[in-house]
Amino acid sequence: MKDAMSLDDLSLFLSVAEHGSLTAAAQVTQTSVPTLGRRMTRLEAQIGRRLFLRGTQGYALTAEGRALAEEAQSLKAATERIDRWRNRGGRAVRVRITAGNWTARFIARNITRIWSPDDIWAPDFLASNRNVDIARREADIGIRNRRPEQDWLAGRRTWRIDYAEYGIGPDVTGYVTLPRETAGTPSERWLWRTRAEQVVMLASDTRLAMELAKRGVGRVLLPTYAGDTEPGLVRLAPPVAEITHDEWLVSHHEARHDPPVRAALDALTRLLTDPSLRSHPP
Repeated sequence: MKDAMSLDDLSLFLSVAEHGSLTAAAQVTQTSVPTLGRRMTRLEAQIGRRLFLRGTQGYALTAEGRALAEEAQSLKAATERIDRWRNRGGRAVRVRITAGNWTARFIARNITRIWSPDDIWAPDFLASNRNVDIARREADIGIRNRRPEQDWLAGRRTWRIDYAEYGIGPDVTGYVTLPRETAGTPSERWLWRTRAEQVVMLASDTRLAMELAKRGVGRVLLPTYAGDTEPGLVRLAPPVAEITHDEWLVSHHEARHDPPVRAALDALTRLLTDPSLRSHPP
């Protein structure tokens, strides 16, 4: 029978895999670079597979290394849960939540409906339209515009998200949006693909674009749950069917069983599926 792999070695392996170099991993794990290198070599010898491609650019994972990293993600999640349990004491556990700018704004505006200081969890918000990596534990919960495809991620469908044009009135023409090179969402890309000749002004972020639309500069494309409740704006066209999508609440399979994360998931589900807050008016 082969010797069992050291949990400590696996934890060090995940750190090297995440950071791509011994130097960066050594700083995080407080292990010397030579020791870390020896441990990785020993781990490869023990399992009889090459895990890294070593070069001047650092330590890149081989196909076998990527497979091991995926298998070991549950170990990382369990270790983090134990550390959080050990350090929690009587304090609420911080749960990191990432969402797009409009969804994060919606949750922030309604947070007291689902959370109080007496809860076992406390939210840390990261508003970002990029997909923050839940597998690498950059966040505990993500709110995404599609069902998760990775085996280690669990998803709950919450709501159908529609997008429509808004402005101060039907006489407004032209559009305000982000620059083409920074258009990172399906709605922004759709506008550039179909309305490029009608863009009259650019803004660095979506909230600024909305403020310009409220001054009559042009129309802005918004999710209906945001646009329908924004003072000073009216819906000027039916929802754009091409960019309608389902919203998904996503978490790591292992982390979702952690009581604070579970409590946060349940609370967010109640908020994101509340028809009084996210209805679809005709």
